[in-house]
Amino acid sequence: MRSFLDGLAVGLVLLASVGYAIYSLGPRTLRGRLLAGSSSLLGSLPAAVGLRGIAQRLGRAATVKAKGSCGGCDNCGSEPAATQGSANEVRIPISTIVKRP
Repeated sequence: MRSFLDGLAVGLVLLASVGYAIYSLGPRTLRGRLLAGSSSLLGSLPAAVGLRGIAQRLGRAATVKAKGSCGGCDNCGSEPAATQGSANEVRIPISTIVKRP
């Protein structure tokens, strides 16, 4: 019986590890779906279990929009391209570029 419980504990820890890896390395949209699903699962349990508060916190966390990949301003790629005569732009004529042998 003891070896069964040991194997069960190791299996649960490995399952939790795989779940965390999928959650942290997976797409950002998957995180929201996982949080919403776990929130609804915990919310459907009887009130005697006492997990309503956790279900509400998971539901709030599921509604938060994931930030951009850099974690910054969240408008990656939506800014207009720089104008042609930008002061930060370096222009080198093609005729001055030589091919190295």
